[in-house]
Amino acid sequence: MTGPAIGAARPFVLIRHGQTDANRDGLIAGRIEARLTGEGRAAAARLADWPWPGSLALYVSPQDRARHTARLAFPGLAFRVLPGLRERDWGRYEGHPVATLPPREATPEGGESFAALLARVAASITEGLAASGEALPVFVAHSGVIRAARALTGGTAHGPSAANTTPLLFRPCPAGWQNSQLSRKDLAWTV
Repeated sequence: MTGPAIGAARPFVLIRHGQTDANRDGLIAGRIEARLTGEGRAAAARLADWPWPGSLALYVSPQDRARHTARLAFPGLAFRVLPGLRERDWGRYEGHPVATLPPREATPEGGESFAALLARVAASITEGLAASGEALPVFVAHSGVIRAARALTGGTAHGPSAANTTPLLFRPCPAGWQNSQLSRKDLAWTV
């Protein structure tokens, strides 16, 4: 792949924030400060009971929905806000139905290009990986950030959005990168 890349080949986890009012209502909320629903708060709190490895380095988008999710999912664990993990700016499409989104590669009027999203997500994930030492890097962010991470690791930005509050493990392998959705019952990924 040409263009931006993640600057370290080590495992990390990405989690999309809990369900928001905009998710529930099928609205585009890139930069809009959507709020977690009761279901979103409950699902985020359930992540606190997962068998996480003993040492985590937590990085979070500056947007309220991601910070709130991180506080519920990892109570008592300090996190670092990385501005580059914020959701994509959809410009004039903000607040409109998801069905009206332009193609992902298009730059929405008044919004952010996909290339700019890729560059800032690559820089933020690289920064978190470099700063996390021996701890497992965990990033709490947004659907667009996860799409960008998939594209940056050799996958596609297309297809359905990542499920809210469902951890995704990104792991380097001999053929490139592999990403997989985790469940609470998965223990192998913690070693």
